Amino acid sequence: MAEQTEIRTPGQAAEPPAASAKPDSAVIRDALGVGIAVGLSGFAFGVTSAGAGLSLLQTCALSLLVFTGASQFALVGALAAGGNPLTAAAGAFFLGARNAFYGLRLSAVLGYRATVKPFAAHWVLDETTAVTLAQPDRRTARLGFTVTGLTLYVLWNLTTLVGALGAGALGDTDAWGLDAAGPAVFLALLAPQLTTTVERLTAGLAVALVMVTLPLLPTGVPVLISALAAPAVLLTQGRGERTGETSGTERPGRGPEGTGPVPAPQDEAAQMRHTTGEDLA
Repeated sequence: MAEQTEIRTPGQAAEPPAASAKPDSAVIRDALGVGIAVGLSGFAFGVTSAGAGLSLLQTCALSLLVFTGASQFALVGALAAGGNPLTAAAGAFFLGARNAFYGLRLSAVLGYRATVKPFAAHWVLDETTAVTLAQPDRRTARLGFTVTGLTLYVLWNLTTLVGALGAGALGDTDAWGLDAAGPAVFLALLAPQLTTTVERLTAGLAVALVMVTLPLLPTGVPVLISALAAPAVLLTQGRGERTGETSGTERPGRGPEGTGPVPAPQDEAAQMRHTTGEDLA
């Protein structure tokens, strides 16, 4: 490759070097850290799923085909509580629907061909989205997405298998308190995502809806009801913004910032007569 030589006119100052891209080693390190930390949670899912009565094949199929931790925990949790399978599946579906919105954003960032997108879509998760969007360019974004997705997928499925096999040796999982493993892992995954006031209010309202409706409705239905928290908070926020915009405008008969009354508008003819009289005077 020919060496490039920078040509400058006499007296021209050298331009500062462009900011270097993020090193591949740093991207891989971050991606592995996220993938390993979350992938180990598959053990808790395997134990929880086996304790809910699902077979080894069913448990592993969920991790292989569904591959979204929150939805998997929601499904087996509802089944373990005696909920209707259709209701449990509906709750898991709504939790997993957020990945479709992640996909819209990542599609523009990654720029994969149409033949690759169906395979990449299976790895669109909270963790892969966070790592991908943290990268400065497309090349490192693809590297972060691939390493995070591959690490998480392999480790999650392996630990799911280990957890499902080990559940039989543990005996009654309720006696070990492992029935709380699913909610604990779910909260651990969710908490870092709540970075704004709107997100925290939405999560708090969703919890309140579940607590109120849990004793009254069949298992699985409170999770569906809690989905109403998002539109409720957004609607309230939108009304508040419109009210603030309305109150910030000037009211008729008042000057800017309440400095005094505004003179009544005159018609064009009156203004002309007034101006003419001043000029004559």
